[in-house]
Amino acid sequence: MLSTALVAIDSTIIATAVPSIVRDIGGFAEFPWLFSIYLLAQAVSVPIYGKLCDLFGRKPVALWGIGLFLVGSIMCGAAWNVWLLIAFRVVQGLGAGAIVPTTITIIGDLYSVQERAKVQGYIASVWGVSSVIGPTLGGVFSEYVSWRWIFFVNIPLCLLAATMIVRRFHEPPTRDRPVIDYRGAVLLSTGLTLVILGVLEGGQAWAWDSPAGIAILGVGAAALIAFGFVERTAAEPVLPLWVFRRRLLVTSGLTSAGVGAIMLGLSSYVPTYVQDVLGTGPLVAGFALATLLIGWPIAGSQAGKVYLRIGFRGCALIGTSIVLLGTGLMMLLGRDSSIYQVAAFCLIIGLGMGLSASPTLIAAQSSVGWGDRGVVTANNIFLRSLGSSLGVAVFGAIANTTIGADQADPARLTTAVHRIFTGMAIIAALMIVAVTLMARGDRPQAEPAPITEETSPVQKAA
Repeated sequence: MLSTALVAIDSTIIATAVPSIVRDIGGFAEFPWLFSIYLLAQAVSVPIYGKLCDLFGRKPVALWGIGLFLVGSIMCGAAWNVWLLIAFRVVQGLGAGAIVPTTITIIGDLYSVQERAKVQGYIASVWGVSSVIGPTLGGVFSEYVSWRWIFFVNIPLCLLAATMIVRRFHEPPTRDRPVIDYRGAVLLSTGLTLVILGVLEGGQAWAWDSPAGIAILGVGAAALIAFGFVERTAAEPVLPLWVFRRRLLVTSGLTSAGVGAIMLGLSSYVPTYVQDVLGTGPLVAGFALATLLIGWPIAGSQAGKVYLRIGFRGCALIGTSIVLLGTGLMMLLGRDSSIYQVAAFCLIIGLGMGLSASPTLIAAQSSVGWGDRGVVTANNIFLRSLGSSLGVAVFGAIANTTIGADQADPARLTTAVHRIFTGMAIIAALMIVAVTLMARGDRPQAEPAPITEETSPVQKAA
């Protein structure tokens, strides 16, 4: 939870500090890169760190991620121009890319299938609390101290998290000499960087059909195709292709991508709708969105009781159906809706997310042994990031096409948000289809051991 808090707080704390940063070091036109470059570095590195977890163990990768995040935070706090700040955000993102999959993989190692949902709920609660604490701290530091402290505050948090992991988390050292798939890592990181960059900035920094847009996506796709051929013969592939051939892993990954798209869509457009259409302030808009992040950990902590009775598939079907209900209700919102309706509908979606995201991830983790759990977990998290990136592109295109040049017209904004909510409902329906395709009879085993392959070295040591 401490390690997750580093990433969770950092993803929200910078938003309220942007005006102060721009006044100090300039770069108003470049400030969106402070967000997108961080997300890009994090998403691209997740699959590679997942494999390193399986090769070298969880502890060294977790400590590496925390150390990299610490260095990046110090460098960001000391940056004297916007381009250096953007570059140092890359370092932070690479650290976050190690922290997120490793912490979730550790949960899979330490806790039984029966316990895992409750612990995932604890982790999800960190994101909920951070959604409130982050912007508040960012505003306080920017107004009363300095924006640089939004990065320096990570120093004691990093040291505390690293100390706790060193002292409390124990795993046997890896005695084998790992074989690292350097070619695969380079091709995967290159391909993902270009594809995600093309999706994030397409229609923004350049037109989709411009030479730059076509070249970036084309070269990225070519690198990923080459990666696929390289992985077929690699001794220890950085992302084994069997991950995409197992029905459970594919369906859980598609569900995770849908979760990412809907979550980022709501985070991006609910505050805009509440402020510009309903005429409220930022604080009230934050309250409306906070119910989404409150509902998730509440439902996630109880998901274990549900899937122990009816299985992973049944639990996820209930969850995705609730998400569809919530997104369907969001389509009813208009210019005369109340803030309480928005908050209630977001709460419903959050409850559905808790009953669908956690069970599908736990089902994927439980289908493999210790030696593949890092890869499987990282792949699931990466697909959620990819869903978020695609969601940004699709929803942004919908908004820009609908609103056009008249951005001050509330009627057009209402129409654009309605169409975005419709897109979210379609994604929720596709999530139900993906969950339906999961195998039946997937009720968790009574014992804490993984369902297949070898038992975790952590459990063996115990």
